[in-house]
Amino acid sequence: MSTLVESLPSVGYADGIVRVEFPGGASLQFPVRGNRRLAGGTPEELSRMEVSQFGIHWPALDEDLSFAGLARGDYGQDSPPAFAEG
Repeated sequence: MSTLVESLPSVGYADGIVRVEFPGGASLQFPVRGNRRLAGGTPEELSRMEVSQFGIHWPALDEDLSFAGLARGDYGQDSPPAFAEG
């Protein structure tokens, strides 16, 4: 299986928004309110992310989002049809 990204992106959470910055300058962001599992998380739980070459995992919230899905505008359960680009 090949990976989606060669180098791990920088991922962070602040003020209800998850931001992903990929090496090379591309970035995206999305609000956690559109994802049932993320919306119920505390700031501490949302800030504790595991990043792999395939996506993001929130261990305390049992949620995984792939970079491929995020690139399509799919940021999980009940997500609105589009994400905000940054």
